[in-house]
Amino acid sequence: MKDSTSEKTGRSEYWREQIAQHERSGLSVPQFCKERGIKEQAFYVWRKRLREQQPVRFALVETAPAEREPKMEAGLEVVLARGERLRIGSGVDLRLLRQVLEALRA
Repeated sequence: MKDSTSEKTGRSEYWREQIAQHERSGLSVPQFCKERGIKEQAFYVWRKRLREQQPVRFALVETAPAEREPKMEAGLEVVLARGERLRIGSGVDLRLLRQVLEALRA
C-alpha cells in the first residue's frame, strides 16, 4: 500500500518542476503542455494550488559556533511549515524583523 502523503509530495514536486520548466521555456502554457503531453487544465490547477501554498524560502546563516554564542532569551519563536525554527530575541530591531518576515513571505 502506498503512503498517500509521500505520493502527494511526489506529485507536488513533479508539478513544481513542470511549472519551473515552463517559466524558463518562454513558451505559452498551451504550447508547453502540448510538447510535454500534459493536460492544460491540470497545469493550471496545479499552478494555482502551488501559488497558494507559497513555500517559505530562507537561508540559515551561522555567525559563530553554537557553543560560543551568548545565551539569548527568545522573545518569540516562529515555527515554519517544514519545521524550521526562527528564534527572535526580545531586543530585536523591529525594522529588521519586518524585513526578515517580508523576505520569508516572498
